[in-house]
Amino acid sequence: MRIETIGNATLYLGDCRDILPTLPKVDAVITDPPYGIEYGKLMKGKGDGKGGLDRNRWKHYEDFDWDDQRPEQEVFDLLLAAAKSQIIWGGNYFTDLLPPTMQWLVWDKGQRDFSLADCEFAWSSQRRAARIFTYTRPQALQDGREHPTQKPIALMEWCIKQAGDPQTILDPFMGSGTTGVACMNLGRAFIGIEREPKYFDIACRRIEDAQRQGRLIA
Repeated sequence: MRIETIGNATLYLGDCRDILPTLPKVDAVITDPPYGIEYGKLMKGKGDGKGGLDRNRWKHYEDFDWDDQRPEQEVFDLLLAAAKSQIIWGGNYFTDLLPPTMQWLVWDKGQRDFSLADCEFAWSSQRRAARIFTYTRPQALQDGREHPTQKPIALMEWCIKQAGDPQTILDPFMGSGTTGVACMNLGRAFIGIEREPKYFDIACRRIEDAQRQGRLIA
């Protein structure tokens, strides 16, 4: 296991199943776990393997198998125990693993009948009304795309505000670190876990860049 501390962010390279039980309780879990839809296999051969584009005009990075299976029930139990509130993207893939909820959050991508989904759903533990965030694909691409399932920074900032003003946020499936970047932009403490070394290094860089930019603005 590798641990990096970057300002008020603590990042763990390792498996969240091993690391989560060792962490103190936080204010909110905001995360985007693997959905188990085998995106890597669907896209195999669609790009050139050297940074080309797949059939959805997404940048094709490399073959990967981390999306072959969704997390087990024990992982969701750990997520629910780790914080006062949770926002879990891809919630529609996990309805048999999560309890019924009052609030769903929706990312409306501002385009209809595209080859990808018109929107995405997050399960929320909040006892509040459902909410929709409209943010187009061209807007999302302005962040740069360093992970095949990367969420927009603005979306994750919105999630933080929806989660009841948490001060410490945990993302056990950190990917390229977008939740951490959003936390740095809003001045929140962040704990991230990622098991893929490549994406862990990208997350470290992005979070450090966000902190540096914040200091320059200040």
